[in-house]
Amino acid sequence: MSPSVLALLAAAPILLAGVLLVGVRVPAKWAMPAVYLFTVLLALLVWRSPPAVVGAASLKGLVTAGELLLIVFSAILLLNTLQQSGAAHAIRRGFRHVSDDRRVQVVIVAWLFGSFIEGAAGFGTPAAICAPLLVALRFPPAAAVMLGLMIQSTAVTFGAVGTPIEIGVAKGLAGADIAAQLHAAGFSMEEYLRMVTVRAASFHALTGWLMPTLMVMMMTRFYGANKSWTEGLAAVPFTVFGGLAFVVPYWLTAWTLGPEFPSLIGAIVGLAIVVPAAKVGFLVPKKTWDFPPDNAEAIAAEASEKEEAGEAKTSMSILWAWIPYLMVAALLLLTRLNQLWPGGEAWSLKALLKSPAVSFEWNHVFGAQLVNIQSSPLFLPASVLLFVSAATYFLHRMQWTQMRRAIVDSSRVMLGAGVVLIFTVPMVQTYIASGENEGGSLATAPADSALELAEKPVDAATGQTTASALPSMPLAMADWVALHVGRWWPGFAGVIGTLGAFIAGSNTVSNMMFARFQYGVALRVGLSSPLIVALQAVGAAAGNMIAIHNVVAASATVGLLGEEGLTLRKTILPTLYYVIVLGILGLLATQFLEIPVYHEPL
Repeated sequence: MSPSVLALLAAAPILLAGVLLVGVRVPAKWAMPAVYLFTVLLALLVWRSPPAVVGAASLKGLVTAGELLLIVFSAILLLNTLQQSGAAHAIRRGFRHVSDDRRVQVVIVAWLFGSFIEGAAGFGTPAAICAPLLVALRFPPAAAVMLGLMIQSTAVTFGAVGTPIEIGVAKGLAGADIAAQLHAAGFSMEEYLRMVTVRAASFHALTGWLMPTLMVMMMTRFYGANKSWTEGLAAVPFTVFGGLAFVVPYWLTAWTLGPEFPSLIGAIVGLAIVVPAAKVGFLVPKKTWDFPPDNAEAIAAEASEKEEAGEAKTSMSILWAWIPYLMVAALLLLTRLNQLWPGGEAWSLKALLKSPAVSFEWNHVFGAQLVNIQSSPLFLPASVLLFVSAATYFLHRMQWTQMRRAIVDSSRVMLGAGVVLIFTVPMVQTYIASGENEGGSLATAPADSALELAEKPVDAATGQTTASALPSMPLAMADWVALHVGRWWPGFAGVIGTLGAFIAGSNTVSNMMFARFQYGVALRVGLSSPLIVALQAVGAAAGNMIAIHNVVAASATVGLLGEEGLTLRKTILPTLYYVIVLGILGLLATQFLEIPVYHEPL
C-alpha cells in the first residue's frame, strides 16, 4: 500500500468527524460514536490490529474519559456552588464598580477574570460564565458571546489546572515505545512535558499579549454606534497593559512551576495589577466608550433581571467570595510542588497522592505490548476542586437544598459531555494503538542515545521494527507530511491543533488525537519534538474560539441559539490571527533559535 493511500486512510476518521459535525451538522453525541466505530473497523481490517489491542485501547480511552469527566464535574460543581452561595453575585458586584468604560470592562471581566476561570475550570467554562456576566453588565448578548469565546485562547493550553498538557499531551504520547525513547535520551515524561510547557507558554505570550486589543477593537467595530476599529485602538495603552499584566507572570509561572498554574497565577496577578490601576485611571482612555443607547439600556435588561433574580441575595464581601478560588490555588501548589515540603519529594503530598496504595496501574492490557493504563485519582485536579466545593458549603453557610441544586446542575453538564467523551477518547486511543498490528515484529529496538535511535533502521517515532508492520494511523500521516512538507512543517503544525479543537471542542482531546502525529513528524524531518508538540498545544487552544461545542454552549447561556454562524464569522478572525502568528513564530524558532533535536529529548 502506497504511503499516500495509507495516509488518506489514516486521515479518514478525522475527515469523517469534520463532515458529520460541520458539513452535515450531526450532533456530536451521534457523530462521535460513528467515528469511533469507523476507526475500530480501520484498525481491525486495514491495520490488522488484533481485537485484544483494540479492546485494550478502548478500555484505556474509557479510563481517560472517566478522569476527564470527573474534572469537568468538579470544576462545574465549584462554579455552581459559588452561584448558589451568592459568592458569584459578590464577584459580579465587585466588577461593576471598577469603570464605566466598556473597553476597560472587557480587559478586566473578559480577559483577566475569564482567563482565571479558564485556569481553574477549562472545558468551555469561561464563555459560559463570562457571557452571562457581560450581559448582566449591559453588554449586547451577541457581543458577550463573541468576547466570551475570544477568552478561550491564550489561557486554554494551561486551563483546568494544566489538563491539556498533563492529560492531553501525556496520554497522547503515552506508551512503552515513547517512554523507552525518552529514557534512552535521559529524560522522563514529566521533564518532557515541562519542555513542552515552556515552549507553549513562550508562543502564547508572544501572541496573546495582543488579544485584549483585538477583543476591544472587534467590540467597537461590530457593536459600536460608529462601527469603528479606531475607537478600539484609542484604548491601546490600557489593553496592551492588560495583556502584558497577564502574559508576563503567565510565562514566568510556566518556566518555574509547570503546566498547572500559568493561567491561574497570570490571571490573579493581572487582576491584582490592572483593577487598582483602572480605579485610579492609569492608562484609561479619557473619553468613556459605551454601546449605543438602545443597546446599553435595553438589550440586556431582561436577561440581567432574570440573572439577578436567580442568584442568592447576599451581603458577602468580595474577599470572602474569592476565598474558594484562593483555596484552589493554594491546594494545587501544595499538591504539585515538592520543594514546599521539608522532606523533599519523598515526603511531599504529591508523593502521597500518587503512591501505589492510592493509584492504579495495568501494564500490557489484554496482552497489548504498547497499551498501559495508569491512574492516580486523588492526584487529579478534581480532588482539589471537590474538596473546595465541600469546604465552601460550610464556609458560606449554605443550605443543603442549594448544594443539592449545584450537584444536580453539574451532573447534567457532566452527562452531556460524557456521551461525547466516552466515544471520542476511546477513538483517539484506538487511533494511537493501531501501530501494534500483525504485520511485523514489535520488539523495541535498542538505542543508547537519541541520535542512535534516529539513525537505526526502525520506526523513529515508535522504536519498533518496520519490516512489514504498518505504522500507527497518526504516524502514517506523519510519514506523508514529512515527505511532502519537510522542514516547513512548523508553519503548519498549529493548524492541525486548531482543526482538532474545532472538531472535538477541546484542547485536551485535540492534543490526545495529534500529539503523537506531531511527535512523529518532528522526528522524521529532524526538528525538535517538544517545540512541534508545543505548536500543536497552542494551535489547539486557538481552535477553541471556533469550536462548535463552545459556540453553542456560550450562545445558549444568553438565549442566542440559532445564531452560531454569525458568531463563527467573527471569531474566525482572531483564530486566523493566532494561527498565522503561531506559524511565523514556529518557523523562526526552528530556523534560528531552537537547539538541534538530538541535543534534547526526542
